[in-house]
Amino acid sequence: MKKYINFFGAILITSTFAACGSGGVKTESTEAKSVENSAYDKVYQVTADASLLDWEGYKPTGKHHGTIGLSSGELMMKNGNLVGGEFVIDMNSIIDLDLEDAEYNAKLVGHLKSADFFEVETYPTAKFVITDVKPVDNAQIEQEKTKGEVVPTHTITGNLTLKATTKSITFNAMVVATDDKFEARTNQFFIDRSEWAVKYGSRKFFDDLKDKFINDEMGIGIKLVATPKSSETAEAK
Repeated sequence: MKKYINFFGAILITSTFAACGSGGVKTESTEAKSVENSAYDKVYQVTADASLLDWEGYKPTGKHHGTIGLSSGELMMKNGNLVGGEFVIDMNSIIDLDLEDAEYNAKLVGHLKSADFFEVETYPTAKFVITDVKPVDNAQIEQEKTKGEVVPTHTITGNLTLKATTKSITFNAMVVATDDKFEARTNQFFIDRSEWAVKYGSRKFFDDLKDKFINDEMGIGIKLVATPKSSETAEAK
């Protein structure tokens, strides 16, 4: 029987988020938070080929969008509730979905993988580690300002490591679990790429760009699918 994961308590989230001019909501990054090793009784393994990140980048003359795959991950559960976990992002899997010309598509993806952007040769993976999960009061969410149809059930906070920088971010997600499957989805939200030293075309680092700049705000959407690992037991704290 499907069970929506329930948590006790509530959190006011509107102070964390502000509307983003490109659509979606912006989440502010803060210093990385400590990771608590909570007790758990079940582990779900991320299904890499069913999970992905959507990305969207903006500039004055247009935008590009695509996906990035995941390579691995584990989610820790306690009494049917998500209490921790992490997933690894395969930065070599960046794909652009809007450029039909193969040559231009390859040039864009190559540029995104270069030292100008994500420096994939040096940093082939990124990682998100969950530090906190709390329920959402949907009355506090201005759904008309979000980009997507997902109705969130929880806020998830965690440390995002991208290139050589780790910062804490918080986003809303719909979290659903059954005995044999876990799924989490988000609407598009925005992070400020410059906070992770992705500097190319950023007006924070270059003052002579005129209309050649690229927005610091980068759209992200997450689809996370996982299934239970066999014979996993928790060590009580």
